[in-house]
Amino acid sequence: MYEGLKILLGATVADAAARPLHWVYDPKKLKSYIKGKKDIAFFKENKCPFYSIPLGAVSGYNDMAQVMFQTIITSKKKSELLENFKKNIVKHFGPGSIYWKNLKERNKYKKKKWKKPLKGSWLHNNALVAIQNIKNNKRIKGRLKVAQETDPFNAAIPYYFLVSKNEKEIKKVIRTVAYSHINEVYSLARLKIIDLASQGEKNPIQKFIKLNNKNKYFREVVKDIQKVLKLKNQDHTKVTRMLGKACSDPGNFKSSVHCIITSSNYEQAIIKTIKSGGCNVSRGIFCGSYFAALKDRNIPLAWIKKTIPAKKILEYI
Repeated sequence: MYEGLKILLGATVADAAARPLHWVYDPKKLKSYIKGKKDIAFFKENKCPFYSIPLGAVSGYNDMAQVMFQTIITSKKKSELLENFKKNIVKHFGPGSIYWKNLKERNKYKKKKWKKPLKGSWLHNNALVAIQNIKNNKRIKGRLKVAQETDPFNAAIPYYFLVSKNEKEIKKVIRTVAYSHINEVYSLARLKIIDLASQGEKNPIQKFIKLNNKNKYFREVVKDIQKVLKLKNQDHTKVTRMLGKACSDPGNFKSSVHCIITSSNYEQAIIKTIKSGGCNVSRGIFCGSYFAALKDRNIPLAWIKKTIPAKKILEYI
């Protein structure tokens, strides 16, 4: 259980570290913000153009993982866990929450020019449609037509490493948040790569290719990784612009893999991810989980202390 909590902690700290510079897609603006700054992790001033939350808080991506974690530690029976998770998604992200309040504010912004970030959390489209489907008792949960965001991967991190690695169960968790083949395949690929890192594999990325080279289910994932490996000697920021710095897969996955193979430790990977801009938070979560899983790598203690949700995880560690 310790390893699973450490992986969740790695994901959580990475989100909080990148969050103040989240969704800055203009490279010139991002460069101007961080120029001359020694510490760009936990940037003191919010520069996200869309929303602002307290320093040390996490985005809606990792917050989905926190909801699952809270569900795990409060559910009495494993058989109740998935239904409890659905209820908690609605409670945490739905009507009455700060997420829902800001969703209404965003609708007003559609009629006028966006001038400043909203105060409070930002509800992702995956979470929004998952809420609607859960409330309507639809058989298929999660969004059918959506940019392939990483919310389902975040929901699956605590379940995979703290409850069960059974693929049927993991797929049910993923489909609760986003029902699509791309969401499922790339979420599972991330989890398996992180798992290989936690098992002490010297090169988890290459091991994943070796294990799944003939697996039709992961065919596109393997091809994507092989393409990224050819770019290992190129600058990460430039590669991220080329492969994809947005929230959606497979671009998000490929850029994250490039960060992993060109970094040697947790801090370096997260700083590199922040500097490459765009949805650095979602990419940072994968990179942070990966490096937290490695036996001889550590999450900076000063970063852990700055991360608000880390306190709850540390109670169980």
